[in-house]
Amino acid sequence: MVALPRDSRKQQLEYNKLQKRLRRNAGKAIADYNMIEQGDRVMVCLSGGKDSFAMLDILLSLQKTAPVSFELVAVNMDQKQPGFPEEVLPRYLEGIGVAFHIIEKDTYSVVKEKVAEGKTTCGLCSRLRRGTLYAYAESIGASKIALGHHKDDIVETLFLNMFYGSRLKAMPPKLLSDDKRNVVIRPLAYCREADLAKYAALRQFPLIPCNLCGSQDGLQRQAVKAMLQQWDRQFPGRTDNIFKALQNISLSQMADIALYDFAALTIDRSAARAAYPFATGAPGGIGTSTELIDAMNL
Repeated sequence: MVALPRDSRKQQLEYNKLQKRLRRNAGKAIADYNMIEQGDRVMVCLSGGKDSFAMLDILLSLQKTAPVSFELVAVNMDQKQPGFPEEVLPRYLEGIGVAFHIIEKDTYSVVKEKVAEGKTTCGLCSRLRRGTLYAYAESIGASKIALGHHKDDIVETLFLNMFYGSRLKAMPPKLLSDDKRNVVIRPLAYCREADLAKYAALRQFPLIPCNLCGSQDGLQRQAVKAMLQQWDRQFPGRTDNIFKALQNISLSQMADIALYDFAALTIDRSAARAAYPFATGAPGGIGTSTELIDAMNL
């Protein structure tokens, strides 16, 4: 065996660690939320960006060792943007032997017609794309729709909804559509964007930039992303902690009267005495700090 140069060995070691971390995080998210089950046909939405390429790659890797059997079908939506390199994705998918479908639908013209010049196109574009993909999933018998949103996307969406929509809402790792006809999963929910970007570069995926919306200046998401990146630089781990907070919600400590019955709150001191028999001044309990210390044999 020929020994690799030190730099090459170091790069291979870093790649192996990165791949293992992404596989572990995706596998844990899938297990925690029961995203993929025996016999599922998973429609993997491939946009041509780094995240969806990485998602497909990781799912293909997990498919080989998963305790359940499931099928992967890649789907790309050609929105007829001028200059879109329509041959790139079919060539890549044929090369790795993945079944795929290309949906051709001119939503680009609709967006350009409906959205005034200089205004953000993301909202309408995503709604049109989502509606088309949901309908297509049903037509090909897909039981799950996999989207490439990662942890950073989820936290950014939380702040976007807070700042601009006055709602405490993010992207759930698993979602039942409003019409209950589709289940959407986000296998990369535990993965960080920086890891995915590094992985995509190492794997040399044939990335396709989004010239319709992804390159627009002044987007609200870009501002929120910059804010979170600054926080992470100043306080490492902050984005991870915010995501953990989404998994650890105390409704009684919030203020939503539709989700928690604040109006019905009543005093029950007998229950309190039973739960806290050492409470100061509680009848039948211990009335002073000295008595409390004595009772605890301190």
